[in-house]
Amino acid sequence: MDQNSIWSKRYSDAGEAYLFGTEPNRFLARREHLLHEGRTAVSIADGEGRNSVWLAELGLEVTAIEISAVAIEKARHLAAARKVAVNFIQADMLAPGWPPAEMHDAFDWVVGIFIQFVGPEWRERQFDAMKQLTRPGGRILLQGYTPRQLDHRTGGPSAVENLYTDETLRSAFADWEIEELVEYEDSIAEGTGHVGRSALIGMVARKPQP
Repeated sequence: MDQNSIWSKRYSDAGEAYLFGTEPNRFLARREHLLHEGRTAVSIADGEGRNSVWLAELGLEVTAIEISAVAIEKARHLAAARKVAVNFIQADMLAPGWPPAEMHDAFDWVVGIFIQFVGPEWRERQFDAMKQLTRPGGRILLQGYTPRQLDHRTGGPSAVENLYTDETLRSAFADWEIEELVEYEDSIAEGTGHVGRSALIGMVARKPQP
């Protein structure tokens, strides 16, 4: 089953409920003061819109990339209910040639919240796509689970190779300025998908100027 089918089924099975809730990710929301330094943002693998809609509420010009049409439909409803505009695009960020040339160097913020659906063989491609979207001097914000999450079993992938470590992210962004990289534990409540004590990692990294 492809990623579109997998995620569309998960979002469909949630019915009218939002699988990961409608409030923004906490790591993202706690960096609101930084987000105001930018004008444009893109949320990768945005799901049902909780993060893209919140970014739009801050006054940013927001694009949301999501592979599942089911998720995008629910995200559109959320944006309409919150009275904000988000440019929703259905796309596979791992597809050859993505992102298109017009999206290169286009965003002040590239946001990836729990985008841990691939292992090491695709992670470089995933991160490269995010880097291409980021304008020089712009930033990537990531939130993910660490391998210790397998002890908690409160959300995230069951494959340890999909999870992030400090070393993984420092290596992937070695040529960027890592402004923040923190590993920590917290109790989170994001819909029914992420609930309970969790082993987390968060990063903010800035793309170098030419």
